[in-house]
Amino acid sequence: MGSKLLALTTAIVLMIGLAFLRASQPRTPVPSEPAAKKIWSIGVLTGSSPFDLNSAPGVENPVITADDVKDINAGVVAHPFILKTDTKFYMFFTAKNTLNDQGEIGLAESKDGFSWTYRQIVLDAPYHLAYPYVFQWQDQYYMIPEGVDDRSVRLYRATDFPVEWTLEKVLIQGEKFISASVIRFKDIWWMFVGLQGNETLRLYYADDLKGDWTEHPRSPIVQRDKNIARPGGRPLVIDGSLYRLGQDCYPTYGLSVSAFQLTDLSKTTYREKMIDPPIVEATSTGWSADGMHHVDACPIGEATWVAVVDAVRTVK
Repeated sequence: MGSKLLALTTAIVLMIGLAFLRASQPRTPVPSEPAAKKIWSIGVLTGSSPFDLNSAPGVENPVITADDVKDINAGVVAHPFILKTDTKFYMFFTAKNTLNDQGEIGLAESKDGFSWTYRQIVLDAPYHLAYPYVFQWQDQYYMIPEGVDDRSVRLYRATDFPVEWTLEKVLIQGEKFISASVIRFKDIWWMFVGLQGNETLRLYYADDLKGDWTEHPRSPIVQRDKNIARPGGRPLVIDGSLYRLGQDCYPTYGLSVSAFQLTDLSKTTYREKMIDPPIVEATSTGWSADGMHHVDACPIGEATWVAVVDAVRTVK
């Protein structure tokens, strides 16, 4: 009996020792899956209307990537807006600086609207800038960049187009506004502007661009709906009708952009209807595999439009 107890005790001691030895050995780390990275870039589409866009012949998208931005360490390029003059096309877009994780406004140029060359950063601020909504009015060039952390919508004017911009006026303030988009329609200025969170769209109007802006009595015109609330580019007037562009942010941010025709719009009334199908959407392949969330279209001839768009793909 004593010998059996001794053998059992010895076995237990050996097992404990072996377990301790194994625990003290350095473990080989288990390889982890690399984190997925979303790559945003900018491309060009063309078509007979802003609602019928396709790949442009001879153009290899994307035409602008973060690698093209040379004066900052850009990690993202997105939200392109286009302006056409008599001699050149200009594209203004968000360029997100990886050093401070803040957006700045970049500029690219083109002779034909299809082949683009990056030029420089033209506007930055102590806070994040994005969505550089640019337009011309009464021989002046204006920009309304998103500045959500400033809790305002600010109007800038070009003092030396296209590279120098100065603050002209704070149009509205008090909320975390995103993607403000203005347009003059039937002698009234209208502003579609989202709120941070992508589920609310507000509407304002003014008789003068630099005058007092009033919130529409039907505003917010979209509430608790991430599928249609966030602006997705420049509003358009086609054949006498006004269209706003809205992006689908659910279940994934920036899946597509759709057009909404305003069937009843006045200072007291508002009604819209969605136009199917989406203008742009995720393609499942290539540079636009996982989403497209911005469109800005410009007429370049009779029944011919060029559009700058952004898109995202996921890589590991």
